[in-house]
Amino acid sequence: MRRPDFDDPDLPLSDLFAEWPEAAGAFLDRRMLCPGCPIAPFHAITDACLEYGLDEDAFRAEVKRRMEGRETATARSAGRGHADR
Repeated sequence: MRRPDFDDPDLPLSDLFAEWPEAAGAFLDRRMLCPGCPIAPFHAITDACLEYGLDEDAFRAEVKRRMEGRETATARSAGRGHADR
């Protein structure tokens, strides 16, 4: 199965949270109830931003920063694992 594309405007929030769980923090910090919402499979970031009155570009940038932080931490962990061998 192919990895979801964050830049896909139709990416369902449920897929976003499944692939990048750390993205949920950006929603929860703004008291957005999207993580765990039964509508998440049918809404994308665009829909959530409209519902909550957020600037979509700024919010996407915040979510992306959180996702990149995880990937950087994962790469560092992998690097340490090799150094220990």
